[in-house]
Amino acid sequence: PLLRRDRPNAPSNLAFDEGLRQRDPSWGVRYLEDVRAEAERAGLSLDEVIEMPNNNLSLVFRPDRE
Repeated sequence: PLLRRDRPNAPSNLAFDEGLRQRDPSWGVRYLEDVRAEAERAGLSLDEVIEMPNNNLSLVFRPDRE
């Protein structure tokens, strides 16, 4: 799963994130916006966000065409 800053997140995703962080503070569910920023630094652009079952998202990245 991914979390989003621009809308409410599913309670199950927040609980999963909390459980991961209790095991190791460096773990956790990442924010879509942070994943996008990392991809852009690697030369990729977010092309599509696909809503999936159970409050999940699939992200499609494409290489930048510069």
